[in-house]
Amino acid sequence: MTDHSRMETLVTTYENTLYRTALAILGDCHEAEDAVQDAFLRCLEKAPAFESPEHARAWLLRVLVNGCKSRLRSPWRRRTAPLLETYPAAGPEERETLEAIQALPPKDRAVLHLYYYEGYQTAEIARLTGEREGTVRSRLSRARGKLKELLKGAYQ
Repeated sequence: MTDHSRMETLVTTYENTLYRTALAILGDCHEAEDAVQDAFLRCLEKAPAFESPEHARAWLLRVLVNGCKSRLRSPWRRRTAPLLETYPAAGPEERETLEAIQALPPKDRAVLHLYYYEGYQTAEIARLTGEREGTVRSRLSRARGKLKELLKGAYQ
């Protein structure tokens, strides 16, 4: 398989997964698109040999999560405009839920997204984020509690 066709296969297979993950962490669609492009660019530069599709997905997600963390630490981010008023959702009933998720801190959004939307277990999330498994479980538990409180206020 040539490098071009290999990269094309990776992009078509994982672009949506990476974009949703970046959007959950960063909360901005334009920054999420840039983060996904950076992850694929890193893959093109490094050209790692993947053992399986799961290895490729995990490698790309790890690179993406690390890139998102770097973007969140950037001083430039503090000078940007606030988040959008509306978020892409399947229907109006999901808007409150998405807005509540976006109100959470980025680390909480990341573990929620990786756990519920990407289907990773806490041990896998710990490897992807570079945190201890206990930290991930605690963060997941706290994020659920915060989300419950935010949603309780929205639906009362």
